[in-house]
Amino acid sequence: MYPPSFDLTVARSVAEAVDALAEGGEDARILAGGQSLIPMLKLRFAAPSLLVDINEIEGLDVLERSNGHLRIGATARHADIVASDLPGGAVASAAPWISDPLVRNRGTVCGSVAHCDPEGDWNSVLLATGATVVATGSGGERSIDIGDFVVDFFTNSLNPGEMVTEVRVPVPAGASGGAYMKLERKVGDYATVGVATHLELAGDGTISAAGIAMTSVAPVNRKATDAEALLVGEAPSDELFAAAAEAAAAASEPRSDVRGSAEWKRNVVRVYTRRGLEAALAQAQAG
Repeated sequence: MYPPSFDLTVARSVAEAVDALAEGGEDARILAGGQSLIPMLKLRFAAPSLLVDINEIEGLDVLERSNGHLRIGATARHADIVASDLPGGAVASAAPWISDPLVRNRGTVCGSVAHCDPEGDWNSVLLATGATVVATGSGGERSIDIGDFVVDFFTNSLNPGEMVTEVRVPVPAGASGGAYMKLERKVGDYATVGVATHLELAGDGTISAAGIAMTSVAPVNRKATDAEALLVGEAPSDELFAAAAEAAAAASEPRSDVRGSAEWKRNVVRVYTRRGLEAALAQAQAG
């Protein structure tokens, strides 16, 4: 199937892109990697009258550590994360799991984040790490906590005329670690179950901060807040991680389908949470 016709604007600056979005109204969409948008166009699940191509905007491909954060710009590709030694923890762990090499070479982190697909991996990683989404519109720039950015199934909290210009992932000053565990049927598949974990350790070895978020087992990427609360302030142990894994499984809402029963998927959440916490702890203790 061919997509319906549309106009194309190639923006040379963020200001040009924002102006084009404002002019196009609700029927305008940003084109960066296009790995989610183009299939939707072909299937006519989306029919924008205007696409605003941002690939020619200098500086939007930023990938750097600055002011205590890892900055990932709107045209930074998944493959850039894989190839860089700047990301750590759950971010570095998740990057090689994103789809397949073809998609990783073209698709963007920010585009995936804005798409808000509950089967997408990045929003779980951002929820676990406490990341922030930076949006830019005619009123300027604003920062949105990832928990507020993900609103619903394929729905984010961008205002009309706004675009995602970067995401910022906090870089802990002390010992920390993270992991992303993903079950997929074949290379490039969406997650049947995914779990992102993040731990930060205090000087005495206790857990000072924890993040757990899940993919494909709820209507949106979901934080396991009760499981996180069990961990903070406690000394790591097998028993503690097992309890957190049970709480994460209880917070999931998987559905039975051709990939497996809800009960089986919930058990995968349990196992992956425990394994992810163990991997995060090993990374944090290794320094």
